Parts: sequence; C-alpha cells; structure tokens
Amino acid sequence: MSILKRSSVILLLMLVGTGLMACTNEAESKEEEPELHDEASNNVSEAFKKLEEEFDVKLGVYAIDTGEDKEISFRENDRFAYTSTFKPLAAGAVLQTKSDEELQEVIRYTEEDLVTYSPITEQYVDEGMTLVEISDAAIRYSDNTAGNLLLEAIGGPDDLESVLRDIGDETIEMERYETELNEATPGDIRDTSTPKAMANTLQQYVLKDTLDADRKELLTNMLINNTTGDALIRAGVPEGWTVGDKTGAGGYGTRNDIGIIWPEGNKEPIVIAIMSSRSEEDAEYDDKLIEKATEIVVEEFSN
Repeated sequence: MSILKRSSVILLLMLVGTGLMACTNEAESKEEEPELHDEASNNVSEAFKKLEEEFDVKLGVYAIDTGEDKEISFRENDRFAYTSTFKPLAAGAVLQTKSDEELQEVIRYTEEDLVTYSPITEQYVDEGMTLVEISDAAIRYSDNTAGNLLLEAIGGPDDLESVLRDIGDETIEMERYETELNEATPGDIRDTSTPKAMANTLQQYVLKDTLDADRKELLTNMLINNTTGDALIRAGVPEGWTVGDKTGAGGYGTRNDIGIIWPEGNKEPIVIAIMSSRSEEDAEYDDKLIEKATEIVVEEFSN
C-alpha cells in the first residue's frame, strides 16, 4: 500500500456507500421471535445436511431476514473457533469505546510485534498506524497484527469479551491473540462462538444503534470493501446484491464467513454467519461450502 493510497483510505471509506447506508440505517427487528414454517425448516436442514456429507464437515448456519423477520438456522448454537471473524467485532468495540482523538492517535509497534500474515502492518512499522487504519487493515486484509493491535487497544481478549457482553453477546469466549486463537482444537471452548451469536453481534454493530451513524458507516464500508471474501458469501448471492463480510480460517479445516447482505431493490438486509470445521487437525477447507450454504439461505428467503 503506497503512502498516497494509505492517506486516501479513510476518505474512501467515509465516502463509499453513503447511498447504501440509507437502506441499512435501520432494520430493527420486531419484538416477536422470527420463525420459519416447519416444513420449510426441515427442507433447509436436509439441504445443509447434504452439504455436510458432500464436504465432510460440521456446518453451522444462522441467518436473519431483517425485513421479513424470518430466520434460517442449522447447528446455530454449536461452538466453532471464530478465527478472524472476530476482527469486525474488535473494530466495532474500538469504534464504540474510543474518542475521535483516540481513533486518530498513531499506535506504535515493533518488528517483534508482527505475526504471520500481516500484509499491511508490516509496511508501517517505522511510522505506526491510527486505530482507524488498523481497523481497516484487520477487516479488509485480515491483517493478523492489526487484529492483535485492536485487542490491545481494548485491553485484551477478556476486556473485548466484556464489551461484547455489554451489548448482549453472552456466548463468545475470548482468550488468546493471533495466531494462537486459530488453533480450533475440538472441545476447546477458548476463542469460540456460535453462528447465532456471531450474527447477532455483527448486527448490533452494523444495523442497530450501538454505534453512531458515522462510525457505523465507517465499519460498514470496511466490510463492503473486504478483499478476502470473493469466493464465499459473495459468491453465493445474485449479481447486483451487496455484501459486507469478514472471513476466517483455522485448524481442523475451519472456514467461516460472517456478513451483511443487501439484496437489490432497496430490500432490508440479511444478516448471516456460516461456520464450519472438520475432524482432522491438518484438514483442508473448500470455499465452495460457504458459497453453497449461502445459496440455500438466499433461495429460501427469496421464496
């Protein structure tokens, strides 16, 4: 990233998508619990089970159509390692708790702070980065050092967990930093959450009133301009739809994507979290799984 490009990042994020925000600003859920007709729910569950068999995975899905107040769920309360999908939650917490001055303060770090896969932060060791720039690197490029710097800005994983508890997330268990949090050992609840909790917390930051309008727009545009998700949720939606997402990957074939989908035609957004894992430590993942799971969700909501 050149210095010129870097200096334009924040302006770009503030300007891109302002028209979109008119349709995001506010998809508030109705008070009653969303439901799917039993027959439809069974059909969707069977479709997800077939995906599990096809890809030899454990799959978890939770999606909310905020306009129709409907949900789709499959193993939505099962725990998965959240991997890099924590990064927009960390960025949201930073935007929630830091002043304008703190967001623009330059954070210094050293070569020793860099961890594996840090394509943006490794370029700015000598000069540092602001918290807004660090958030952008964490979300748009999944920069792992940036993820750690966000955790440190909040006070560490325990303190971030406390912030998320305060906005209603009673599920997520946060303990380690990058890259250890990607270990994903079965049965270890450290650094895990559920599809339902991840979707609901992302919704709090992007579609609810946890952040003010300007900060919500900033976070939303970071998600929309994510560079790592083209083969996942984005690949499973019709042409012309807009997606803001954050991907994640880890041990035991873990592959995740959480995001917001804005259908074409000014329809209310869909919140979605898809998480998956396999049984062997060095198992590979296939992005096609996330694409196909998204297609099932989109088709069911379209019906």
